Amino acid sequence: MEQIDIKSQNLSELKKTMEQLGEKAFRAKQLYQWMHQKLADEFQDMTNLSVALREKLEKHCVLTSLKALEVQTSKLDGTQKYLFALADGNVVESVLMKYKHGNSVCISSQVGCKMGCRFCASTIGGWTRNLTAAEMLDQVYQIQKHSGERVSNVVVMGTGEPLDNYENLLRFLHMLSDENGLHISQRNITVSTCGIVPRIYDLAEENLQITLAISLHASNQEKRAELMPIANAYSITQVLEACKYYFEKTGRRITFEYSLVGGKNDSQEDAKELAELIQGLCCHVNLIPVNPIKERDFVQSGKKVIEKFQNKLEKYQINVTIRREMGRDIDGACGQLRKSYIDHKQSKEDKREDS
Repeated sequence: MEQIDIKSQNLSELKKTMEQLGEKAFRAKQLYQWMHQKLADEFQDMTNLSVALREKLEKHCVLTSLKALEVQTSKLDGTQKYLFALADGNVVESVLMKYKHGNSVCISSQVGCKMGCRFCASTIGGWTRNLTAAEMLDQVYQIQKHSGERVSNVVVMGTGEPLDNYENLLRFLHMLSDENGLHISQRNITVSTCGIVPRIYDLAEENLQITLAISLHASNQEKRAELMPIANAYSITQVLEACKYYFEKTGRRITFEYSLVGGKNDSQEDAKELAELIQGLCCHVNLIPVNPIKERDFVQSGKKVIEKFQNKLEKYQINVTIRREMGRDIDGACGQLRKSYIDHKQSKEDKREDS
């Protein structure tokens, strides 16, 4: 019998599992609180459950618990980047960013990524598998435990495309905001997508109050297709139509992520074209100075170029901010820490084979 991933089960599913194990249904709530409020890593920590039940759980269930392999701390702003080991030997990364309004955690949704965005380290090496809801939740849990401070905001913007892991993402969102768990407000949760149009429409029907962030990164179809292969499947026009529908259904303002790449998408003409493209949509533009990675020849736009780009958008009454750069002195860009770990591991294995 395959072990049950109980940390990915919601409370009603957990009640059924308890009944299948010959236990009273009320045990499910105790167990759920141990996992999602007290953040227990082992069944043996759950002291108000009987020894017999804990032994039963050890035999029939698996309790997902990520192990921190590495924690990098920025000397510039205190940002912390975590590299977590999964049970199957794969690794994922997450980031803790501290702001005046509270602690924000950015998590990964997949091991690797298949989307192929040209300026992103996450996609180098391709996609391995989806993360379970438990593996997504435990990134938040382990960081909260390690920091000793409550996490108030969660961003699903790390490695992977969340809407390509749709069912696990939905389960994660409901459990993270569940009053029996960490109870993080859905309004404090952001999900970022490169633009899988059918799933944006699906998400609009889910009756959630999360913020949807679209990785746009270009002001027209041609440039977007150069930077993001997904644009060949779903045009920029289709993405914007889906965004309008999402706003109509949820009333939630859309965020457009726009990574500024020097000489590629940062001209005044690009800014004008972007403003005209999104004008009339209830949205906010987040300008991101691109994080250079050694595998790509993209460079960050100059400070004055970024400010001029912002000013141009503001002239068109577009809400816009420049994202504060966090963790610049560590492997801050998406996928960098994971990739450097994998490269180092591969290098050691190659040396062993050669000797």
